[in-house]
Amino acid sequence: MNLRNYLLLAGAVVALGQGVTSAFPLPELTPPPAVEPVAPPKPETKKEWALQDGNPVENQLVEALQDNGITDRNAIATVLGNVKQESKFHPNICEGGHRIQYQHCHAGGYGLLQWTTAGRYRGLGDHAWRLGVSPSSARAQISYLFNEREWKLIEQEMQTPGGSIYQYMNTSYYWIGWGIHGKRTAYAHNYADRLTLIDVPVDNS
Repeated sequence: MNLRNYLLLAGAVVALGQGVTSAFPLPELTPPPAVEPVAPPKPETKKEWALQDGNPVENQLVEALQDNGITDRNAIATVLGNVKQESKFHPNICEGGHRIQYQHCHAGGYGLLQWTTAGRYRGLGDHAWRLGVSPSSARAQISYLFNEREWKLIEQEMQTPGGSIYQYMNTSYYWIGWGIHGKRTAYAHNYADRLTLIDVPVDNS
């Protein structure tokens, strides 16, 4: 086929294509159905004891106790009752009631637990300085509480649920070694009545 005939044939095909219409109309396009938004899952929660009318130091201790495996209400209340008897939850208190900094308490006990012996008093200072915080702070003293040898001796029993305040209080004597029992048991019962279970978010990050 010469070039002239090829061009004529190509033009005819194009013309034929332009003149043909489809006998089958294309269907109308419809948008996809709307997708309902999926609500994000609700955050997981867990039950924890809370002292909702407590002061900031009491609340710090309640949280720290549970972080250290003390989950029984009576056990938590017993620790709170002991600390209230010793210091009324004032971390900067020297025996006799003076509210002073750690380095100025030269006689008697100091702090939340009225640490008295030279070894325990110095231990508080050393622990606080390793943390980089003041030994007069609640943060340093609560952290020291759980790191002391005296606490480690009773920790397993305090972590065991199901005991009475009387049982936990007897165990606590070997931790604190109080000279005067005072109102610590009455305080413990009061705390047990005030502790309530609440839902707190679980951090899965």
